[in-house]
Amino acid sequence: MSESSARPTRLAAGVIGVGSMGQHHARVYNELPDSELIGVSDVDEERAAAVAANHGTRPMGRSELLDAADVVSVVVPTQHHYETVLQCIEHDVDVLVEKPFVDDVDQGRELAERAAEAGVTLQVGFIERFNPATRVLADIVPDLDVVAIDVDRLGPPVDRDGSDSVVMDLMVHDIDILLSLVKSDIESLSAAAHDEGHAAVQFRFEDGSIAALTASRLTQQKVRTLSVTAMSCRVNVDFISQTVEIHRHSIPEYIESDGDIRYRHESVVERPIVENGEPLKAELESFVTAAREGTEPLVTAEDALRVLEVATRIEDLALAPKAVVNSP
Repeated sequence: MSESSARPTRLAAGVIGVGSMGQHHARVYNELPDSELIGVSDVDEERAAAVAANHGTRPMGRSELLDAADVVSVVVPTQHHYETVLQCIEHDVDVLVEKPFVDDVDQGRELAERAAEAGVTLQVGFIERFNPATRVLADIVPDLDVVAIDVDRLGPPVDRDGSDSVVMDLMVHDIDILLSLVKSDIESLSAAAHDEGHAAVQFRFEDGSIAALTASRLTQQKVRTLSVTAMSCRVNVDFISQTVEIHRHSIPEYIESDGDIRYRHESVVERPIVENGEPLKAELESFVTAAREGTEPLVTAEDALRVLEVATRIEDLALAPKAVVNSP
């Protein structure tokens, strides 16, 4: 809503789409001190009723929910994001829409323009930006002379909507983090994929740094890691354990033991304090604050559009039939 001064301390919150992820949005809104979950909406009325009962609220039709809510999470399949977010804007309801925003860049630009004209807060749900480890990383990287960034987001198939490609479903998180860390334009990229389940991308930026991203829904091990190679150190991030390690001053050495020559490598390892917490709770808390105070959200529609443009380019390279591998 456009008049932040008229906002109550606790905002009336709703969730549109209460599948596996939407149910967590409902739970968190119910837990936050600055929001009150007033209802949920879903095309599956039985599911909506069950989720509502579980969180002490009620199922509502979409228009009814939008008439009553101050803020709403849109957690429906990507192909329905445009029409659903547009309804929220038309009802003057601040909206957080799950990644990857929309499936068409032009529609995304239209939503961003209409939200700005209406004074509606529009945030896109790139949850890894709110991972405590990512926040520590964001404080470290600006002081480094970055050479390369490597990111792996791997895991077995999951039991949820799988209509998005592995690029739009998983890799978009890491494209978002990469673009938030590297303040330089992309000079070139190359991409390859195994069907739609496993994709690998290499970036070169105009500042000379490079990056490699791999995303998979076929790997029988869950991995969520990022490494930064810099001139002075190497930074390793584990998004699952929410840990950060900085390796400095690596010292190679040959030693003699029982007549044998052995090689060892020692380095100084720093472990910054990471205030562990649930990323979704931090994300929705940030969204509610931006909506109440009328401030810019941490992840804007413009951020999401840039990610969408890059992800679409990767899909065209890696997933389109007879794709050309290299792009200028």
